[in-house]
This record gives sequence, C-alpha cells and structure tokens, in this order.
Amino acid sequence: MRENGRVPAETFHIPLAVDLVAVGVGSLQGALFAAGFKRIDLLGVAIIGIASGIGGGFLRDILLGIAPATLTVNHYLIVATGAAFIGMLLPRLLQKVDPVITLLDALSIGMFGAIGATKALAMGIPVVPAIFIGTVAAVGGGVLRDVMLNIPIGLMHVGSLYAVASLVGVTVLVVLQLLGVEVFIAGIVCVLVTAAVRLLSVRFGWSLPEQRALSRIRLRRQRQVEQAIEEALHTGAITLPGDDERDGDDGHAGGGKPPRGG
Repeated sequence: MRENGRVPAETFHIPLAVDLVAVGVGSLQGALFAAGFKRIDLLGVAIIGIASGIGGGFLRDILLGIAPATLTVNHYLIVATGAAFIGMLLPRLLQKVDPVITLLDALSIGMFGAIGATKALAMGIPVVPAIFIGTVAAVGGGVLRDVMLNIPIGLMHVGSLYAVASLVGVTVLVVLQLLGVEVFIAGIVCVLVTAAVRLLSVRFGWSLPEQRALSRIRLRRQRQVEQAIEEALHTGAITLPGDDERDGDDGHAGGGKPPRGG
C-alpha cells in the first residue's frame, strides 16, 4: 500500500557497491574536468575530483538529517581518491577528453539522482521532497566542483540542460516506484533517462530560455524609446518608435519646437 504519497521503506535497499560506483564515476569526471585547467597542481586536481565524487551524497545526507555516509565508512574516501588519481592520468592517454567528461557527467548525475531519491523514499520522505533531494544530490558534486574552480556554476547559467535532466530522471524513478516497479529497474531507467536527456541537450544545444529572453520584446521597445529620447536631446526632434509620420514637411512631433539652427 502507498498512502499519502509515500512509498514503504521496506521496498528499498541500496547496495554499498552501487553507491561506491557513483562516487567513483563522479570523482573520475571531476578530476578529468579539473585537469584541463591551467595553474592547478596534481593535489588540486585530486581534491576537486574527490569533492565532485562525494559532494552530492554529502548534501543528500545533510538534507535527510543523517550523518554523511562518506564520514562513517572508509570505502567512500578511498574510492573517491583512487578514481580522482585515475582521472588525472586519463587526459594523457585520451586524445579527446571532452566526450568522456560529458558521458561520465551524464552517468554521474543519473546515478546520484537515483540513489538520492531512493534513499529519501527509504526513509519515508514523501515523493515531492524525495524528488527535490534526488535532484540536489545529482547536481551537488558539479556545483561544488565549479565553486572550487572559481568558474561560473553551470547549474545557474544558460547552457545544456543539467538540473532539468536529473529532475526528469528522478521524477521517472518516483513514478515507476508508485506504479510498483522494482527499485533496481526503476533506478536503471532513471540513470538512462537522465543520461539521455543530458547527452541529447549537449548534442542539439537544448537549454532553458535565458531570463532576459522572457521579456525581450518589452526590453526592445524600451531600448527604442531610450534611443529616441537620446536622439531628441541632440536634435531637438522627438520621434517615438512605431509612430507614423504625420507631416512629411515637419521633422518633429506636433507641439515640439523645431531644431535650432547651427
């Protein structure tokens, strides 16, 4: 029985190996990404990789009000560190690193989203907050990575869909759970859907509209009016944009003074 938008906790079990795979992939992607920046030494790349791998899970556990798993079990930091060091070596072995980073990023946010939402549901969290926690867990590592690299946070800027991809995948997982689909299958579908949305958005340049684009027409009209006012200050003639010329011989609006002679 599912009551009040909740899924019974006994439905879920998250194997430690699955969580460690997500941490490893996240750390590998973070180190690969950081390795492309200049003036970052090997230790810096390793730290950024580790932070990318454990950041999402850390935020997830804080939101759930429990001790972060990375600080209670040795395996997480060991796997994150090992994956980060592997990520430092891969750029020298791969000629084209960007596609690998994009693929690992898509898989990483899918896995962290699935694990985050599943863990939230396992603790009896209602489905809507569980979706939120899963999405935060998915993007948390990437946000922490960007902050440490002192670059614009990808989540907050126009570009390929990032949080939206994780949101779609996590929502699919929760819906499948409500329909009675086994948690392991629902998790796999979540990862595949998230990765597909993310990769397709990169391939075709999908993105949410820029905030300014929502009022572009109004801003264009405002700029035209400002331009007309600026022109009037120099010429003495006022012509509002969109107004028809009422008098072909009179170069100024009715009631206005004609331009002064030079």
